[in-house]
Amino acid sequence: MDKLSNYFRTTIEEMRYNVTWPTTTELQKSAGLVLIGSLVFAIVVGVMDISFESVLKAFYNSFR
Repeated sequence: MDKLSNYFRTTIEEMRYNVTWPTTTELQKSAGLVLIGSLVFAIVVGVMDISFESVLKAFYNSFR
């Protein structure tokens, strides 16, 4: 039990005094960048999905 309490004590100390936390402005910029990147990725995957669907439909309809 002493090891566990020592672990939590050192973890809290590390988080308070040794971690460099981002400022609010840096955090907002990073969150915006992640949001934009996620939207671009979703659009690319959506376009790929639609294009593959149309290609496969054309391929399957060619054998009817």
